[in-house]
Formats: sequence, C-alpha cells, structure tokens
Amino acid sequence: MAELLGTVGPLLIMFVLFYFLLIRPQQKRQKAVQTMQTGLAKGDKIVTIGGLHGFVDSIDDNKVVIKCGDGSRLTYDRAAIREVTEKGTGI
Repeated sequence: MAELLGTVGPLLIMFVLFYFLLIRPQQKRQKAVQTMQTGLAKGDKIVTIGGLHGFVDSIDDNKVVIKCGDGSRLTYDRAAIREVTEKGTGI
C-alpha cells in the first residue's frame, strides 16, 4: 500500500497543482470574457482582439457593428471583442 501511495502520490499532487495553477484560472478568464461579450450594449467603447478601437453601433446574435473614428462601420463577430474600455449610455 505504501509503495502504491509513493508512486501515485506525486502524480496526484501534480494534477492538483496543475488544476489550481493553470486550469481553474483559465476557466475564470473564459467566463469573464463570455460575460463581457454577452453584456455588450450599443454605445460601449470597445477594443477588438486585433487592436481596433471603436464604439458598438449595433448588435446581432453573434455579430457586432463597430463605428470607427472616421465614421466607417465594420462588422465583427462578437467573439472578436477583447474588452470594453468604457460603458456607453445606451444611445
């Protein structure tokens, strides 16, 4: 019994460490990003994963139309939004 615990014990400890140091924080980040993306509203100032800054002009189920500084409107997938830098007034 002690031999089995001696060989399986380190593997269990490694798994627990991997879970708490890598897997769990990644799941928390994914949940936060998903919450942010579902909470998008018209007028929010956003940044895409490509670095484009703009304002949310309209939102569909999985598409977002972003109004850029020069007035052009670009359509992106909702998943391409990296962060909301400023909540809009809901214009």
